[in-house]
Amino acid sequence: MTYSTVRPHARRVLWLTAGAAALALAACSPPADKKAEAPAAPSASSAAAPAADKFVMPKVPAGDYTLDPAHANLEFKVNHLGFSHYTARFSDFDAKLKFDPANPSASSVEATIDPKSLTLPTPPAGFKDELTGKAWLDTGQYPTITFRSTKVEVTGANTAKVTGDFTLHGVTKPVVLDATFNGGYAGHPMDPHARIGFSAHGTFNRSEFGMGFGVPAPGTTMGVGDAVEVTIEAEFSGPPLPKTEAAAPAQ
Repeated sequence: MTYSTVRPHARRVLWLTAGAAALALAACSPPADKKAEAPAAPSASSAAAPAADKFVMPKVPAGDYTLDPAHANLEFKVNHLGFSHYTARFSDFDAKLKFDPANPSASSVEATIDPKSLTLPTPPAGFKDELTGKAWLDTGQYPTITFRSTKVEVTGANTAKVTGDFTLHGVTKPVVLDATFNGGYAGHPMDPHARIGFSAHGTFNRSEFGMGFGVPAPGTTMGVGDAVEVTIEAEFSGPPLPKTEAAAPAQ
């Protein structure tokens, strides 16, 4: 995906409920005879503390990052007869990311998927061949699915919209992914390369890519839905630690 802004495995959102607790205690307390004292002013240290929901960018280097396939997943869902969302995945895909934590909008990503790697849950005999055949993915004529980002728009402390050219079934159209930067590190002796992680999701209509077979007639759900929901989890490995930092400490 591309990402952007900076963000993947650690998210912290804290809701402060002390005010509600204080109100509850006050309601149960007997009235005081003397005038209540004014509350103490907040200390300088507490006033300077960052907001609890503020994401702090980890110290990760800018540069080229490659997908760690052992920590990546790409799945999709389509509505089936209105009864469920059929879920499947691709097992063979790759991605390259240019990442700039100081300027996430300048980041970019390219991804390639092998549609023949379609993985289905307990498929009946011949079902995968049908889906990779001419009526659906037609992998013989269209052996790759690709995504190349064209714009990264930062939308929050650790979120972004990644717009890219998506090519499926020989048709290229823009698709937008909502991406979240989960976190990362510059590396350590046991893993001496930078590592960052993202989650992303998006939706497109398969009929716009020449795959309209089985789309339900208007007003019905009898068929396979047009909308395809894509969910991505991915970790990327980046620049190595400097040798002095990568060296294991002496025992």
